[in-house]
Amino acid sequence: MSVQLWTNCRVATFAADATSPYGLVEDAALAVEDGRIAWVGPRTALPPALRAGATVHDARGALVTPGLVDCHTHLVYGGDRAGEFEARLNGATYEEIARAGGGIVSTVKATRDASEDELLRQSQRRLRALLAEGVTTVEIKSGYGLSQDAEAKCLRVARRLGEAEHVTVRTTFLGAHALPPEFKERGDDYIAEVCRMLPILHGQGLVDAVDAFCETIAFSPAQTRRVFEAAGALGLPVKLHAEQLSDSAGAELAASFGALSCDHLEWLSEQGARAMAAAGSVAVLLPGAFYFLRETRLPPVALLRQHGVPIAISTDCNPGSSPCTSLLLMLNMACTLFRLTPEEALAGVTRNAAKALGLADRGVLAPGMRADFVLWEVEHPAELAYAFGRNPCHATFVEGQKR
Repeated sequence: MSVQLWTNCRVATFAADATSPYGLVEDAALAVEDGRIAWVGPRTALPPALRAGATVHDARGALVTPGLVDCHTHLVYGGDRAGEFEARLNGATYEEIARAGGGIVSTVKATRDASEDELLRQSQRRLRALLAEGVTTVEIKSGYGLSQDAEAKCLRVARRLGEAEHVTVRTTFLGAHALPPEFKERGDDYIAEVCRMLPILHGQGLVDAVDAFCETIAFSPAQTRRVFEAAGALGLPVKLHAEQLSDSAGAELAASFGALSCDHLEWLSEQGARAMAAAGSVAVLLPGAFYFLRETRLPPVALLRQHGVPIAISTDCNPGSSPCTSLLLMLNMACTLFRLTPEEALAGVTRNAAKALGLADRGVLAPGMRADFVLWEVEHPAELAYAFGRNPCHATFVEGQKR
């Protein structure tokens, strides 16, 4: 394949060692060959050998960034919970909703009842909304099936979505998400079932990583440890829903297993931040859930900065606490609610989000990296975090091919 060359653009490389904010290169050129970036830099420094015989594309002054990475979603599920949202605003309590069969139990029932094709159809709409905003890689967790067959169904749908939509999908087994009705008040028994399911689902090629919800309303650190040990026996990386509602020392536990990421983190302690930094774990912040649940305790961003913990941002797309399919909106929320800078927020949906998925070949525009990139109709990268309710995505390229 000949070299494809984009000129008349500004490129935000997000390279970690860049000397300019955003790794921004004015009057840039971007060369792609065989689905990989062959060269990126000032147009005037482009090697003549790359220009010779290249197919040249005029980017018409666009800003070019790496393809966006949504590194924490629960995108595959049945039904929705709009009725509960309305009921809460009309005064119903969580307990009343749960007694009436609502909450996660209602999503589990809808997910179990849906056929695989119906789940695909429902989830495809959500995924396409993300892709329209420049997302080229997405993580999809299970966790609304909570039985071997239903979890397998959700993970198969996630794999099918990646194939159908030409997007990288990383699948995460989140069997330890909540107690299914048939295991009510039998948490240890259910964790044993999760550990039994895991090697079967992994053997079917459905699991890239393993997650758990370590919280007072979910699973204890001891139960979480059992899941992580089962993952480790299979050579699978782990991540954790940690410190969302209380400090359960989940981040320290996850870091001891070399976790790819710890997510939510509103109640993260300094010990947890230190442990994450030492393990190289990414802090995935989820402003959509913070907003939707009307939380008041902010994640300790200053602590994460102090200890050099990489920060990623994600939609947390799910039916109960973040029914969001806009990663661009999350950029704005991360800045306005959590006080991240636009550069931090954008690194959080490119370089650091890729790291949170264990993917070293994307999230940065540099030679040898996968040629996933987006052309935006904006003057400066900060505009992507500044304006909300607007989608300036002009074109998305996956391995150098326009989607």
